[in-house]
Amino acid sequence: MTTPEQIRVLVADDDADIRELVEFKLSQAGYAVQAVPDGLAAWEAFAADPPALAVLDVMMPGLSGFDVLRRIRESDHPRVPVLMLSAKSRDSDVDTGFAIGADDYVIKPFSPRELLHRVNTMLARAR
Repeated sequence: MTTPEQIRVLVADDDADIRELVEFKLSQAGYAVQAVPDGLAAWEAFAADPPALAVLDVMMPGLSGFDVLRRIRESDHPRVPVLMLSAKSRDSDVDTGFAIGADDYVIKPFSPRELLHRVNTMLARAR
């Protein structure tokens, strides 16, 4: 059985406080977290070594989270679960995320505990 410390999660958010909070919560749960500050870094990290799951902020400089999600779905690893994290809470924004291929969508501000539960659930389903 895979242990959490063997499971890599990519976290991309241009807000350092949020990125560090998510990284801390997931690391505390035993996940190996790679945290990056923007969409281009997220795509480069994914392309170099696909994680078990990606957490992507929607609004980032350069490539948006939606742009990165599109690239992931067109890549050689399209089934990697992706959780979108965004302050954009309009129904149309959420609909766009799911239409592009997001597996889940969490609205900021969020509960770190809820985020961890969603990550755990998504990874369990992916196995």
